[in-house]
Amino acid sequence: MISKLFDILEELILGSIVIATMFAVGEEIYRLIESGTVALTDLLLLFIYAEVVGMVAIFYRSHRIPAVIPIIIATTALSRMIILQSKDLDPTIILFEAGGIVLLSIGAFIMTYRDRFVSEDELQ
Repeated sequence: MISKLFDILEELILGSIVIATMFAVGEEIYRLIESGTVALTDLLLLFIYAEVVGMVAIFYRSHRIPAVIPIIIATTALSRMIILQSKDLDPTIILFEAGGIVLLSIGAFIMTYRDRFVSEDELQ
């Protein structure tokens, strides 16, 4: 009974995430059409939205989220933040943010190869 309730809650939350993401995509595309210009930050934001929807789709198929997907989303978000704020920030802060991207990329690399070389049984 409790397990079924959590399954239903999980489905509702994931459905809400997809609906909210698609709403945000629609708003962003509308804004792009209105402005008539597309910047790199706009493309990165759309990529983040695509990754969120992809993460939910992967979860529906396999009932697990590969750790590398949220890392990729975080890397893209940091990249977008650097591009948006780079004119106004102290270069030291930009270096720290870039260091965060490097650390996240190393983590994604490790997680990808861990999944290739370690079986599912060994992880549990």
